[in-house]
Parts: sequence; C-alpha cells; structure tokens
Amino acid sequence: MTLLIDNEIVRRVLKPAAVRRALESAYRDLASGEAVCRPRIDIRIPTRDPGKFYQWGTMEGGSTSGYFAIRMKSDIVYEREYEGVRTQEKYCARPGRYCGLVFLTDVETGAPLAIINDGHLQHLRVAADSAIGTDIMAREDCRTLGMLGSGGMAASHVEALLEVRKIERIKVFSPTRANRERFAAEIAKRHGIECEAFDLPREVCRGADILAACTDSARPVIRGEWLEAGMHVISIGGRPDDAALSRFDRTLRLGTAPAPVGRPELATADEYLGYVARPKDPRWGTNRMGRRAPQVTGKGGDVSFADVVSGQVRGRTSRDQITYSERGNIQGAQFFAVAAAAYEGARREGLGRDLPTEWFLQDIRD
Repeated sequence: MTLLIDNEIVRRVLKPAAVRRALESAYRDLASGEAVCRPRIDIRIPTRDPGKFYQWGTMEGGSTSGYFAIRMKSDIVYEREYEGVRTQEKYCARPGRYCGLVFLTDVETGAPLAIINDGHLQHLRVAADSAIGTDIMAREDCRTLGMLGSGGMAASHVEALLEVRKIERIKVFSPTRANRERFAAEIAKRHGIECEAFDLPREVCRGADILAACTDSARPVIRGEWLEAGMHVISIGGRPDDAALSRFDRTLRLGTAPAPVGRPELATADEYLGYVARPKDPRWGTNRMGRRAPQVTGKGGDVSFADVVSGQVRGRTSRDQITYSERGNIQGAQFFAVAAAAYEGARREGLGRDLPTEWFLQDIRD
C-alpha cells in the first residue's frame, strides 16, 4: 500500500527534535556522498492577470539509507503593498488554499511509499534548519529572541529554537498590530515564556541575542545598523540588506547541492534556478522572482556543517562575532529525510489512508 499522509498526521507523529535529527543525518550523508540532491527549480508562466504568474516548483533528493523524495508546489504568485510592507502572496485555486505535496519512494524497489501534504512538514523542516544553525553558531548563553514575523513559520521557529537555547524572553514585530499581539499572547501561554509585541522592528532587534526573520516580505527586513555584537541571525524570507551582509563575521552554510556528473561547470550555490515563459513579459522586470535567486552564503569563506561536525573548524570563534546561518540549496535532501521520518511515524502508529500501490503502476514500459 501507498500511504496518503495529511498535515494533521504529520503534526501528530513528528516533533522538532526528531526532525532536527533526521536533517542532521541527511546532511552527513550528503557530505560523505551517500546522499544526493539538486537545487530547487521553479518554472514561471504569465497568467492573463498582469499582476500574477503561475509557479511550479520542485526539489528532490535521496540517499542510500533507502528513501527518495520529490516535493512539488503549484502556486499563483503576486506581490502587494500591505501596512507599508511589500509582501509576496500565493494561493492555489483560491486565496487561502495551497497545493504542496511530497512524493516518497523506496530506493531498493522503486515503489511509491507515500504522498504527503507539505504544509506542516515545511514549517518543521525550516525551523529545524534554523535550530541546527543556531545550535552551532549562537552563544550558549543566549536568552532573548527577536522575532520579525508572527505567522505559522514564526511559531514553529520558537518551538524549535527553545530546544537548543534557554530562551527566557521573546520580542516580536509584524506589520499588523492584531497579529503580533495575538502571536505574543499565544506563545506566552503555550510555552510559559515572556513574549512581548513591539510597534517597530528596530525595538525587536535591540538587545536580541538571536534575531529571526520569518516573513513573506519581498524586501530585506534585517538591516545592518540594527545588528549588535554577539548576535546570531536567521532569515526565512525578508533577507538581510547589503549593510547586514557586510557585518556578518562568520556564516554557516548547511550544504550545497553537488554538480551534475561530469559537468562541474554547472555547479551553483544559488538557492534555486528559475525559468520563465514569455521572457520579455514586463512583470519579470518588476517582480523579484523574475531575477536570479539571491545568494547570501556560498560565496567562499563560509563555515560548512560538514567541517564543523567533523571537528575541522569551529562555528563561532569569539563571543562578539555577529553570525549568520543558512541552509544553502539542499532542500531536496531535507525532504527525503523529513518525509521518511513522517512515513515511518505514520506506519508505526497505524495512521494515514492506504492507497493501492497498483494504482500507481502499469504494464507498459516507458
């Protein structure tokens, strides 16, 4: 049987610590050559609405551990000005609905094992990445977390970061007052920790030991003049501006996808590769997704996960360094690892909907 696993099942069977362990194992396999993945690839096609475009995105990877996965997203994408901030919005079919699936297969037999909704899985794996980076790079005595953003990704980050540092206080900003105040109240109640909403992002950054940007902003939200000595920075949307990039003393890159066999010149550190239909369409000149993927790390001089865990280098080398961590372009490796953990957990607990594997097979050779 092939298992259909929804977001609620993922929520039940996967916890942040298990996701972090699965990712760390995948990164070790990638570094040793036991796993392989490619960068994310996005295909973009103009729609009849001049303010929107269709985007199909995939990322894939697998390992000798026995699993392979491809994750796909099907979105209508557009940008809008909201509360003085330019954000990227998306939907599938209608606003508030999304289509993201992970297709998991067995490396030994080729058989399809599971189809998994990617919503909760996505939040878990991105937050676990940030926790891995924080555990390696942040000071041990970090106590204050500054959060830019108040959505589901921000909430997942709080849960994951609390497992690697003894956070005592959280400061949060997002453009809508009601959202940031709701977030602060919910986080304080759920985790029994002080959480305060602020009216300006600068106030959140002041005194923060860890600064996390978990936003859908189409423009940088981490400003160089706001960074303080000893801070560790995470960015999931709303990237650092040029001034911030110039102030990072040490950056951690969790991994880089290998080049294709025999084609080293095709290696790239870019987060994703984008292809567009109707390349002269004017919307590509105004939308950030019409340009090359922004690259923060992968420029040389980075600290790699493989080198740190092998003991070849240290992450943070002084208390006052401003550090930054980023996954690189290895999302494909992340999804086979986390999808496998969700599949194994669902099987153990007898959860999910069985689909006959024969539905996905045929007797005609391609």
